[in-house]
Amino acid sequence: MANNLLEGKRGVIFGALDEKSIAWKIAERCAEQGAKLTLTNAPVALRFGELDKLAEKLNATIIPADATSEEDLENLFVKSQEILGGKLDFVLHSIGMSLNVRKKRDYTDLNYDYMLKTFDISAISFHKMMQSLWKLDAMAEGGSILALTYIAAQRVFPDYNEMAESKSLLESFARSFGYHWAVKNKVRVNTVSQSPTMTTAGSGVKGFDVFFDYADKMSPLGNASAESCADYCVCLFSDFTRMVTMQNLYNDGGFSNMGMNPALLDL
Repeated sequence: MANNLLEGKRGVIFGALDEKSIAWKIAERCAEQGAKLTLTNAPVALRFGELDKLAEKLNATIIPADATSEEDLENLFVKSQEILGGKLDFVLHSIGMSLNVRKKRDYTDLNYDYMLKTFDISAISFHKMMQSLWKLDAMAEGGSILALTYIAAQRVFPDYNEMAESKSLLESFARSFGYHWAVKNKVRVNTVSQSPTMTTAGSGVKGFDVFFDYADKMSPLGNASAESCADYCVCLFSDFTRMVTMQNLYNDGGFSNMGMNPALLDL
């Protein structure tokens, strides 16, 4: 249902890869609600993904950018303002990658060079993104910056590996930089903690199918879909949440507040 919640707003969406991506769904929903967008991902991801298809559908421009590169980020935000016709009203960070997970390294046997790369890509890129926006004065008054996170930042999920620490760092950046953004020009910074979701990246985690079913049974409302996350992000980008900032917000069907669900006893 389109009711133009983002009519006239300009935004940048990081991290859409293919139709299974949460960022893909968010971009679609933002456009449906009236926003104008630019889309970005790392050059290597653009070679393997399907972002051209989304750009064509939404009449959006793709600007390649390595989110760990300050030069790339500056170019992205300068060009986005030129293309979209003004300062940005919202930006989504949907980026995460662990070489240790890809290489199937156990948490007790991590490669520390891989770990540093994980932190840079999955968390420090969020700070770099916000710092680039800050230095360019690229955010409009009352804008909204979001990053996607996961409850492993607060709870132990052994197979999530050092991505758990990455999400903790990501959420800390949202709080710390969120203060400065609020004082500067009332820009909001929040993280959305999403249910396990059948994305291309998520499905590659060891035992994901079993855990997805477990979380679905544990959550009173069931797992939140990518589409519901998109709806929530639209709300957080809109003017209806102008006093919400520096928060980690759960879109998880109630999972985060559950201790035990009797439905699990039937397993």
